[in-house]
Amino acid sequence: LALAFVAAAALSGEYRRAAILGAAVAGGSAVIEIFLMGVAARRAQKPVQAAWIVFTATFLVRLVLVAVATVIVGRAGWNVFAFVIGFFVPFFALSAIEWAFLHSLRRLPGTPA
Repeated sequence: LALAFVAAAALSGEYRRAAILGAAVAGGSAVIEIFLMGVAARRAQKPVQAAWIVFTATFLVRLVLVAVATVIVGRAGWNVFAFVIGFFVPFFALSAIEWAFLHSLRRLPGTPA
């Protein structure tokens, strides 16, 4: 799904570079986050709590990434609006998958938060 968003951003015409950067940052961070949440949940005594810690830490990292990338896009003269749209559309779609994963951990037997 992350690759599909990057491919869709590549079709955005003259704003392609900014949109691809936004989609790549959102998609890449989501893929890494989901992988790390799975690793943390498998290895922890409290899988839900471990996954929440990864979720929160990754969210804070994303805040920094978006701020830095927005400055880079602005200084490069690219369209900041295209970057923001390119980031937040995949971000919200992929966040739904992350939330579904967190919710699925609550149904595992013996996994207290």
